[in-house]
Amino acid sequence: MSHSIVTRIPAASSEEAQMHFAKRLALETDCADVHEALTAGGGTPPDFVLLDVRGPKAYARSHVPGALNLPHRLMTAERMADWPLGTLFVVYCAGPHCNGGDRGALRLAELGLPAKLMIGGMTGWADEGFAYTTGEQPGSVMDEAVPVTQAD
Repeated sequence: MSHSIVTRIPAASSEEAQMHFAKRLALETDCADVHEALTAGGGTPPDFVLLDVRGPKAYARSHVPGALNLPHRLMTAERMADWPLGTLFVVYCAGPHCNGGDRGALRLAELGLPAKLMIGGMTGWADEGFAYTTGEQPGSVMDEAVPVTQAD
């Protein structure tokens, strides 16, 4: 019997697959889940802090509503002490072509802080059709989507 390129390598056992995908979900979240968490609850703050780890100019041009701007290079123990111990940080950057989100999540982990990467970043946010906001502050515009421009 001939095997396709898909089945040539057998699928993992259910136990292996369960561990693998649970591990990924422990490290990552996606734009749709973040959007749902930000818009659900009728104004109740989410149970995580959303950090845009790009530079201030890119953040000012467009960012996820409610996200704070904190470039990964500025993440220090002193700066992160502004939040209660155990706070979950969700980080993102420009998109899949950018490793700033990974660098931010790594930096947080090095500081002993829980972190997840919002996969897709601003590119994924725009692909989902979610609204973004502009300016130097977190903002809270959650209405119609506005096209995202490429960030620095």
